[in-house]
Amino acid sequence: MHPMAGPGRLEHSHHPDAIRRRLAEEVRHSYLGDAILGGIDGCVTTFAVVSAATGGGFSSIVVIVLGLANLLGDGLSMAVGNYQSRRTQRESVEQARRREARHIAQVPEGEREEVRQIFASKGFEGEALEHVVDVITRDRDVWIDTMLKEEIRIHPESPRPLRAALATFAAFVLVGTIPLLPFLVTGLSVQAGFVASAVLTGGTFFAIGVAKGSVLDTSVVRSGLETLASGGAAAVVAYAIAAWLRQTFGATP
Repeated sequence: MHPMAGPGRLEHSHHPDAIRRRLAEEVRHSYLGDAILGGIDGCVTTFAVVSAATGGGFSSIVVIVLGLANLLGDGLSMAVGNYQSRRTQRESVEQARRREARHIAQVPEGEREEVRQIFASKGFEGEALEHVVDVITRDRDVWIDTMLKEEIRIHPESPRPLRAALATFAAFVLVGTIPLLPFLVTGLSVQAGFVASAVLTGGTFFAIGVAKGSVLDTSVVRSGLETLASGGAAAVVAYAIAAWLRQTFGATP
């Protein structure tokens, strides 16, 4: 329950019937974290390309071509990486589940003793402890889930890799397009486009940080400024290096 919920709502959510319904609901994973990560990375990398191309003295069309190529290529790469990470996480959970199932089948008394010691460490003792052990080990699936949570310290359910990848890619492309928008407007010079891109990107960085802070229930202003600072630092470095290389080697676009 969100800590900012009102007392009445909080009390209602802790009514026995409400608790029973909530605990009976299917576990639904949020992919907001994947989307926020993709959005931040998309905006940072695209604006870094825009900054480098502008610092290097390239034309607007080059900025657009490089930006779009990076946007799609890097977005796909990040989505694939997140997919593989989530898939590995999911496979790790399944592997642990199979291992615990094998242990329960081969050494059930040893596994019962593990459950006993786990709950003894939580303060259960005597008949209450034995009752807890009997109830948990009566259902094989509950037994396995308990061992995953309490012994291995992993959640028995994990996010779906494909959904996580799609959330990352969609956010990466959508948010990453923002730094390129001014260059798609005809009539703007490269420098004017860069200034407009910087303003739009800065606002986007701050907005993403505010959203992240709101989700995590932390200071939205601080979160917004931190995201703005990290994204701005990447852009400044890219611009400075490109400008230095252009001046040093006398490159002519």
